[in-house]
Amino acid sequence: MTSPASGSTTGWTWRLHGPDGTVLDPSDLDVDVPVEEAQGEAESWLGEHWRTLLERGAASASLLRGDTVVYGPMGLSAS
Repeated sequence: MTSPASGSTTGWTWRLHGPDGTVLDPSDLDVDVPVEEAQGEAESWLGEHWRTLLERGAASASLLRGDTVVYGPMGLSAS
């Protein structure tokens, strides 16, 4: 997970999970998960990138605001 440049803990980002539920390091998947200023921006990012994440080994994602899980994990599979 990428930290906000300002050090703020209120940004919105995603925690990625493998098929067994373990937390994945995005750099191991060769992706950069951004920290967004708004929830909608973070959700849009996942909507645009879920297929790539799934192809690279992520099975689910949880939305975080700072260090707090807002929801998830939710599956990335289309079915």
